[in-house]
Amino acid sequence: MNLKDAIAPCFFEVHNAIRQGRYTHYFLKGGRGSTKSSFVSVEIIFGIMKNPDSNAVVLRRTASSLRGSVCEQLKWAADLLGVSHLFKINLAAFEMVYLPTGQKIIFKGADDVKKIKSTKVSCGYIRYVWFEECDEFKSYDDILSVNQSLLRGGSDFTVFYTFNPPKFKNHWIYSVEEKPDTLFHHSTYKDVPKNWLGEQFFIEAENLMRMDPDRYRHQYLGEIVAPSEQI
Repeated sequence: MNLKDAIAPCFFEVHNAIRQGRYTHYFLKGGRGSTKSSFVSVEIIFGIMKNPDSNAVVLRRTASSLRGSVCEQLKWAADLLGVSHLFKINLAAFEMVYLPTGQKIIFKGADDVKKIKSTKVSCGYIRYVWFEECDEFKSYDDILSVNQSLLRGGSDFTVFYTFNPPKFKNHWIYSVEEKPDTLFHHSTYKDVPKNWLGEQFFIEAENLMRMDPDRYRHQYLGEIVAPSEQI
């Protein structure tokens, strides 16, 4: 499959930035149907196959949410690219192995970030890290701690952060600083080919837009729609 047929046009420039190594950190936010998680899963499968010294760690806030989300998402990406026969997923060990080389995609819950320090790979290094639904993590300090443990032993790294923007403007995710090695990207379902999502998706979005405009703006457009949450 042509890679451009596997990612939405709104991510073409992000893909080029990854390919050219322009940034290390990619904050990809968007509402429902923005295909940000699909994009990242395709990039990781593609990156593992392209770079024989690379491995990946994919994280959710809790280990209990791994099986039905990121594990299935990476399996979907391998199927989409027509390479599922080259990967073996072991749900007991929460890992996906690229059979030709033994490279791994390791799935981790951040229930205890200290335990992530012991993550090791037998060949190459951890080049790709993905924080899925990163706004659910306790704090940015936890994410920094994970990165300090994983981003070592190599020269090139790509770290993805995907999330639906929280509705409260004082959430910690909005305080992440823009730096030269960081790209921020926003996408919505309107940026995605309609046939990818199906007619019913658009019907549901339009119904919510009529019934509850603020909820629609938050869930589908990824906009801040509420004052600061009381802490």
